[in-house]
Amino acid sequence: MIATATDRTLPHLSPSIDGWPNICGWEADVQAIATQDRPVFLSKTNIKIEDIKAAFAIALHMHQPTIPAGQNGELISNLQYMFEHPGEGDNHNAGPFAYCYSRMGDFIPELVANGCNPRVMLDYSGNLLWAFQQMGREDILNNLKKITCNPEYQPYVEWLGTLWSHSVVPTTPIPDIKLHIQAWQHHFAAIFGWEALGRVKGFSPPEMHLPNHPDTLFEYIKALKECGYRWVMVQEHSVESLDGSYLREKYLPNRLVARNSHGETISITALIKTQGSDTKLVAQMQPYYEAKTRDRQKPGFLEKPGFSNNSIPALVTQIGDGENGGVMMNEFPDAFKQATYKIQAEGGVKAEVVALNGTEYLELIEAAGCHPEDYPPCQAIGQHLIWERVDLNHCTPEAVEKAIQDAKKEHHNFHVDGASWTNHISWVKGYENVLEPMNQLSAKFHQKFDPLLAENSAITRQADYREALLYNLLLQTSCFRYWGQGVWTDYAREIYRRGEALM
Repeated sequence: MIATATDRTLPHLSPSIDGWPNICGWEADVQAIATQDRPVFLSKTNIKIEDIKAAFAIALHMHQPTIPAGQNGELISNLQYMFEHPGEGDNHNAGPFAYCYSRMGDFIPELVANGCNPRVMLDYSGNLLWAFQQMGREDILNNLKKITCNPEYQPYVEWLGTLWSHSVVPTTPIPDIKLHIQAWQHHFAAIFGWEALGRVKGFSPPEMHLPNHPDTLFEYIKALKECGYRWVMVQEHSVESLDGSYLREKYLPNRLVARNSHGETISITALIKTQGSDTKLVAQMQPYYEAKTRDRQKPGFLEKPGFSNNSIPALVTQIGDGENGGVMMNEFPDAFKQATYKIQAEGGVKAEVVALNGTEYLELIEAAGCHPEDYPPCQAIGQHLIWERVDLNHCTPEAVEKAIQDAKKEHHNFHVDGASWTNHISWVKGYENVLEPMNQLSAKFHQKFDPLLAENSAITRQADYREALLYNLLLQTSCFRYWGQGVWTDYAREIYRRGEALM
């Protein structure tokens, strides 16, 4: 990483403190770096927007939960548990999983050395980054640092922020949404450096989960913007047009709009992950082949005076687990390289269809004259059923709550649990034994520390705060619900017990 004058004035952050991940303590410095509003890729990209008709962006999502399953009940990664118990279930995949977490650090340099122009976006949970530290897997971290901190590879790789402990946003206690976002930024800066954090401008929500309760969505977008994020990836079927219809422009940026129960509005740019949740879509590079069927788009927002062109390239956006399943473990490497070499053979940077990262695409079209405020608006799925029942000029919490209850009575499928990558899994129903303790621990955390923070912001550097924050965030990990009742909900109860004892 090239040090800048700004970097030299910032403190050195250790990736771990007293055995815990460095997730808090220097919030003001993290905020200052993360909210810098300057181009990230524009001066480095070798793509000219006028040369291409379409592009595709792929993201790899990586996660392993933290569980109280060490030899003496210590907190360890599920990845470590897999290595230590190879005979259980599919734990024999621990080695291949570990390689998947590392291998982009091999693929990108190889392709660049061969004259290619690859692109990839990376989404790693805080749990997983901590796992590499706990397990002493410096080989994985060093491979990731190579493509993150070496200027030679920065044009090709984009990191996406996420919630530190892979918590699904709709059921995350509202005061903790920003804590998760900040913890990830903090931890990422401690591992990869301040300059690398300044380049993280896109956000990947765990499970592609988007809240549709007005107040939760508003606070979510507000937290993202306060933490310096410019755009968020959303699942196609988790959003709708403002009139409740399907999106008309899913291959172009949209503007995700949120209105809370007091009538306040806020918005952020959204890139649409197209329909489908199978890792095969990324493993077999379907986004590239779909992009080859797309053409330049001529949306209405380009008709404003002063825009130099009336069309921009379509963008096909997709994300998949970076390690999970045979197709990703075995087929992705060849498919990724084959697609990259095909683009090179078809003209490289002047090919009609190229790979781009999300922030790179947005910076290119905005440099050509697009304005985020002009992107077509969308909202969380089902919100039209709320807002058609509320006088928007006199919006109150009572009116919104009544509209929600009325919508539930008239439409049996309507709910405000949010929408994720799949409609067949609920993160709420049947998990009261996890959600209730989760909310209780969050409340106890804030009851204890919020008054102290109001008096002294440096409290976040104290060991008791860091450990309590860690347990609060860990309990909200989605895996304690995704895998159903049993050992995973038992893990949740044990984390709650320890967290409560700390309070």
